[in-house]
Amino acid sequence: MTPDRKTPRPRPRATNPPDGDRLCTALELAAAGVPVLPLRDGKGPFGNCRTCAKNACGGRPNMKSAGPCQCPGVCHAWAASTTDPSVITSRMWASAWRQAECVGYHPGGAGLTVVDLDNAAAVAWAHETLPVTRTVATTRGEHWLYQGVMPSHNAVRSGVDIKSLMSYARWLGPGTGAMATLPPAVLALAVKEETTPAPGEVVSSLPERATWDRTVATGCRHTEQYIRNGLERGLALVRARTESGAASQAFGVARFLAAQHAQCPGPCGLDAIGSQIVAAAASVGVPEDYARRAVANGLQTAERNAA
Repeated sequence: MTPDRKTPRPRPRATNPPDGDRLCTALELAAAGVPVLPLRDGKGPFGNCRTCAKNACGGRPNMKSAGPCQCPGVCHAWAASTTDPSVITSRMWASAWRQAECVGYHPGGAGLTVVDLDNAAAVAWAHETLPVTRTVATTRGEHWLYQGVMPSHNAVRSGVDIKSLMSYARWLGPGTGAMATLPPAVLALAVKEETTPAPGEVVSSLPERATWDRTVATGCRHTEQYIRNGLERGLALVRARTESGAASQAFGVARFLAAQHAQCPGPCGLDAIGSQIVAAAASVGVPEDYARRAVANGLQTAERNAA
């Protein structure tokens, strides 16, 4: 897909168009070389089939950990995206299209990077900082599309995600404006997550941190064991990212754990929980400032979604 190539324009759609319209849009995009997939209610990908559950199949060849899976279903999230009309219209995908809320696409597979601006403040920042490019209006902000690919990163700053390789985005129309080449300013947003440091190296100076306990969560509706179990599982997920992705994992863990407290009268000690997640990310090489930003964004995202 080149900057001057015309992106197909889907016919006008209702808020939740019939599955036939979504399928038609998907086929138009695929014909233009944009890999597509159906997205379920909540804008997420469909779950794996029984054979592919928990990656028992070995995973897709084009995912980070290459595997032999050739499942014809809508499995493995963005890796299921395709431009093959016979797959898109197949019996295995038919049920997903009937349940789909919208069409998703794989930006990296189309040679694109999407800067996802999630609120008005992020949009204002982009106008002040980034080169003008094609923009697509979203529910809460805008997608800025650039020609070129890069690794995907969540929470590169408040309200800003980067979607390109190994990621999917929601198709919301072709947008307006000429598409610019991926600029250094966007590449610079993705702070590289280094591998685990060699023995003796210090990533950052970590002060003594508060740990979660009942004394800082007097308004939490959950039992202490429930909180501790969830926190330990989340910290283990972050610490397991010894090669890359620890900051993105920390963002996801913070968002998930904070969401569990949406119905609590509070306080629930989320600051202490966030501090422990930051420490876990820093322990596997994430710069502390970057870890703090990712965790803070995760906690704030959960709060916004609950509002």
